[in-house]
Amino acid sequence: MPANKKYDFLIVGAGLYGAVFAHEAKKHGKSSLVIDKREHIGGNTFCKKIEDINVHAYGAHIFHTNDKRIWDYVNDFVPFNRYTNSPVANYKGKLYNLPFNMNTFYQLWGVKTPLEAKEIIEKQSNKHKKNRPENLEEQALSLVGEDIYFKLIKGYTEKQWGRKATELPAFIIKRLPLRFTFDNNYFNDSYQGIPIGGYNELTGALLEGIDVQLGVNYFKHKKALDDKATQIVFTGKIDEFYNYEFGKLQYRGLRFDHQLLDTDNYQGNAVINYTENEIPYTRIIEHKHFEFGQQKKTVITKEFPLEASTESEPYYPINDDRNNKIYLEYKKKASKDSVIFGGRLAEYKYYDMHQVIAAALTKTKNLFEK
Repeated sequence: MPANKKYDFLIVGAGLYGAVFAHEAKKHGKSSLVIDKREHIGGNTFCKKIEDINVHAYGAHIFHTNDKRIWDYVNDFVPFNRYTNSPVANYKGKLYNLPFNMNTFYQLWGVKTPLEAKEIIEKQSNKHKKNRPENLEEQALSLVGEDIYFKLIKGYTEKQWGRKATELPAFIIKRLPLRFTFDNNYFNDSYQGIPIGGYNELTGALLEGIDVQLGVNYFKHKKALDDKATQIVFTGKIDEFYNYEFGKLQYRGLRFDHQLLDTDNYQGNAVINYTENEIPYTRIIEHKHFEFGQQKKTVITKEFPLEASTESEPYYPINDDRNNKIYLEYKKKASKDSVIFGGRLAEYKYYDMHQVIAAALTKTKNLFEK
């Protein structure tokens, strides 16, 4: 490390990518300064304690993976519980199990055998088969037919993306998993759960012994911060890093309405989706159910999708042709730069948590174990 540099790495962002990178760097004798513009670590996994309930401040985060290496890695820092994600859909007051399985088909049509369910789906979807569906609505109808699409997909999807399904590209829905078993487990992954005590336990353990500064806006102090370290690891928006040189990348945002309620059990499930267009939020989260809580009160969160502006928090990259072309320009420029870009915003890619961790582990392995 050059004599005038205090740290090997300046890591911009204290989310999972930054925390794993810093931890692995420390294991290899490297020093890091981790900064974040927010007043907490953990990025979007941050949990806020309310009435002894770990509230997922930025939406539901359920850890799931098929990669035993990643599962063992996170469990080295904090034990995980046995939470299984089994969401329910509410359409005009009627409840349907998710993902689409025999329970859903019984609720829709009263069928009791896989053969009966397959016959109805085939009959409905065959009417909409096309060589090349031109939009998401045509694609979905050709896969599952009218009942599942109009009751459980259309409204939710249009709220999520802020566009009519007929205006969304067909590739968004490449397939729609249909299970012909009575199985409400949303994920097919072998390992699933929530950190006991919440996600702050995980990111806190990853960042133990590492210098962290919160409430720091990197772009307001860029030169002074860059001068502190030999190399920069950037986990924020890649277009912002390059001052929007090739244009702004688009994201969907979310607004969260957290409510503390004087009841011990509001909806009986952690996640209930609201699939009709007339209801403005996409789902209600009841956080205590992630950890089988027995508290006397409960906290619910309504999630409202919105267009992400430069000022608001970006959540979901809109990976259409226009945005992907812009991102490739930034990626090309970044490839000639010494900065390490990692994570959902820096790579303009939707990552699940286990994928973020895997990406950070791969990057650090390539750096430190050559």
